Amino acid sequence: FNTGGHWLLLAINPIREIVYYLDSLGNDWTTYPDMKVLIDTVLQAFRAQRVIQTSRRGANSITWIKVACPQQRNQIDCGYFMLRFMRDTLTLGRLMIPTDYFEEFKCAFYTKDQVDEIKEEWCQFMIELNVFS
Repeated sequence: FNTGGHWLLLAINPIREIVYYLDSLGNDWTTYPDMKVLIDTVLQAFRAQRVIQTSRRGANSITWIKVACPQQRNQIDCGYFMLRFMRDTLTLGRLMIPTDYFEEFKCAFYTKDQVDEIKEEWCQFMIELNVFS
């Protein structure tokens, strides 16, 4: 999700109505109220399409979980952090994200090498797609 100047990762389980929130700046989702309203509305619409008996569950039943994830040390690497969070999540193939990130990738900050690694992977991916030809 791009807030207008900052990338963060929302991993959404629409069936369980859980939104995992990973922000490399450490902000809470309440920092971006428009984002929360949008995601809650989409999940409510998904629920309605599934014809679930809601019994007044409403938006309050949607669980937002802030994940303690590695933090960026500058104001420009948020996109790479978001890509790294996605890659780590997909690499492990887990359906749930722990609130204290994945033990295999847990750290307070990514090193320059770890950020450069995701930059290199992204460049390689774009080259293989022939985006620049």
